[in-house]
Amino acid sequence: MERRTIGAGALAVGAVGLGCMPMSWAYSGSRQRGEASLRTVHRALDAGSTLLDTADMYGPFTNELLVGRVLKERRADAFVSTKVGLLVGEQHIVANGRPGYVKRACDASLRRLQTDVIDLYQLHRADPEIPVEETWGAMAELVRAGKVRALGLCAVGARGGRRSGGGMHDATLRQLQRVQQVFPVAAVEAELSVWSAEALRALLPWCEARGVGFLAAMPLGNGFLTGTLTPGEGFEPDDVRARHPRFTAEMMAANQPIVAGLRRVARRHGEHVTPAQVALAWVLAQGRHVIALPGTKQERWAVENAAASGVRLTGEDLTEISRLPPAQGSWD
Repeated sequence: MERRTIGAGALAVGAVGLGCMPMSWAYSGSRQRGEASLRTVHRALDAGSTLLDTADMYGPFTNELLVGRVLKERRADAFVSTKVGLLVGEQHIVANGRPGYVKRACDASLRRLQTDVIDLYQLHRADPEIPVEETWGAMAELVRAGKVRALGLCAVGARGGRRSGGGMHDATLRQLQRVQQVFPVAAVEAELSVWSAEALRALLPWCEARGVGFLAAMPLGNGFLTGTLTPGEGFEPDDVRARHPRFTAEMMAANQPIVAGLRRVARRHGEHVTPAQVALAWVLAQGRHVIALPGTKQERWAVENAAASGVRLTGEDLTEISRLPPAQGSWD
């Protein structure tokens, strides 16, 4: 697989990584952890998807434990990214950016991941009660202590359609500018896909101008862009899409022309190329500093996603995708 670098430290990873969240959080069947998920992570590594993206809140904690079982055997094969800053309560998810908590959380993540260093430690969300510089400063101390190799920030609001007039969420850029004064940002993780491309307006250029890696979260549109979902089939109550405005039967039907367009492009690249691979190839085509992070808990999809790094879209392909109708339905 093609290799791409993250940050000025030139940390090399596969162009397509593996989002591990679906193995224990947010999607139908996520609570069914075990050997199947372990096999998926191993197959992803075998296919060159070296960046494993997790977080302490996924589960909570169980996702890191799962990844840790793989790292115990294959630490040299993997680049591990995990996150800090969100706590899962009985009723709400709350932010905690207190320096003391950040340091304790890092030690706990290291134990669960069964490693002595985290390759990329990301601030999941800034705590509105704590200056972000204080939180980032504590994370920088972890780098100096040798517990973390590089720091990243998850964008707080880069949503919107490809031709949305909403613009980039100002809070994200303000946070980046503030923390960059304390310690270098190696990577930014934010949503980017064919049907949610607001990050192209300001966030991606900010990263490119500074040599910052961009980790594209949800590049398959929560599964919609794979073309494997049927409008009206419904989702389990524990699946986030059951409450998502774009995943009602009406909106899924209205957005089928987007999938149809991806299928047309896929056919030009051969019978074995899928809409999902075209969607991922589009993400990778947005810049050499972009790494796609599709999430899955199934081996077959992990292998298919990894193979997308070999799909090279032409100018004609990119033009056709740019002319697809904007996504229908609210994304918030």
